[in-house]
Amino acid sequence: MKIFKLSLLSVLAVLLFTACSNDDITTPDDQLITSETSEDKLELEAKSKGLFQSLKALREAKLLLVSIRRDGGIPYNVFRPTLTFSEQQNVFLPSVLGIDYRIDRSVVPAGPTARFPMFQGWETLPDGSRRKGYYVITEASDKFMAKKLGVIFSPRMAASIGSGGEQNAYFTRKGRLVFEGSVDFSPKRSLVASGVSDDGLLLGFPPAQANPGAIASPEWSSYVVLPSGVVINAQMVANSTGIHDRIPNPNGNSISDQDDLNNPNLAIDQASVVMQLLDGWQDGKPYYFHIVTDTSDPGPATIELGVFAPRLAQLPTFGLFPGGSMLPFSPTANGRTTDTDGLGVQGLNSASLSDQQVQDPTNTFPIDPRDERYAPMWDAHVTEFTVPESERPILQSFNQINQLLADGTLIPFRGNANPSPLANSLSDLLTATGAIINCPVITQPDASVIGTQIGVPLNN
Repeated sequence: MKIFKLSLLSVLAVLLFTACSNDDITTPDDQLITSETSEDKLELEAKSKGLFQSLKALREAKLLLVSIRRDGGIPYNVFRPTLTFSEQQNVFLPSVLGIDYRIDRSVVPAGPTARFPMFQGWETLPDGSRRKGYYVITEASDKFMAKKLGVIFSPRMAASIGSGGEQNAYFTRKGRLVFEGSVDFSPKRSLVASGVSDDGLLLGFPPAQANPGAIASPEWSSYVVLPSGVVINAQMVANSTGIHDRIPNPNGNSISDQDDLNNPNLAIDQASVVMQLLDGWQDGKPYYFHIVTDTSDPGPATIELGVFAPRLAQLPTFGLFPGGSMLPFSPTANGRTTDTDGLGVQGLNSASLSDQQVQDPTNTFPIDPRDERYAPMWDAHVTEFTVPESERPILQSFNQINQLLADGTLIPFRGNANPSPLANSLSDLLTATGAIINCPVITQPDASVIGTQIGVPLNN
């Protein structure tokens, strides 16, 4: 009996040590543990509707929000939000901590930026070991989780489950997500623009050489399936190898030292990160501000300062709308490189030719996140102008693109290797490249908002 008691005490001591460990890894089948037991309004609503997956997702959201507070950050509170956004600011991601709407790069070299809550988790390396990493969440496929976290509701992301383009994750006992894959931020980005094509229509794009500044392991995808079965869009922004190239240098927009973990725009002790916003056009309106996190192709990953994540290429389905887990959008290969009417410049060529990536491609998008057909993964349908640069307009909407395709001013880019498998209701005349770009949309403000700031755009 004495031996049995000693053995029992030994087991209890081990269990106590395990429970007190900061981030003891559970198995995927272990029950989630949360320090909060009281039900909130969202849980009561989900329970009354019999939405059991949403109830599980809300418990997962609690774990994530508690971890933000533990790391010194400000967790989003759907019932008492820190920031209230106006109709003119038109913010789609209410959990952001601040937005800098200044676009004059002579005043603000990084251009417009947003500050996001940042979560701490664990990446799984190819050898099976784990590494601490930091990530942001911008969308969720469950409406209740999206509301709880203050992110965009994107039900179409659920179509990624089982495709091979997603990854699974589970929680530690302290509410940290463990991912199947990892991201290496140590590579140095380099881009060499191409010369003029034989017909004189292409210059700069496609690049002669493109080496992305970050490369994901084959297991990594930003479409992350949680134990509840809900899919979130989780983008890794930093780990011991460096930081994401969209985290601006504090002295400007140079990316030459973007692997500096001491960059104040990455505030681990405040659980927040500042990232550059890219501009775009949607429905004839500018300032379609979004971030680029990762892409399935090294070319756009290099041009738009994203992570090259080859697993994204397995997401369903190229050129298919409104099915699949992606949305078609339209970059142009050879847009205008000089601003002749105050509308700016545009094109993958302009971005490739610009120094230190100071110019966005300003791509054209079909819908905004208020539309439940929205998804953050965009299926690139690249156009190509057939007319001299002086005759190329700025592409502002899909209606305009379809008109120009019909009259021959635009054609599908000669590199579009993936014809749409079914008629694309947004453009029957345009084909897909097969390049997938993760572009969560943050805000699309009125012109009156440009030049202002809201909240705390920079880390303290």
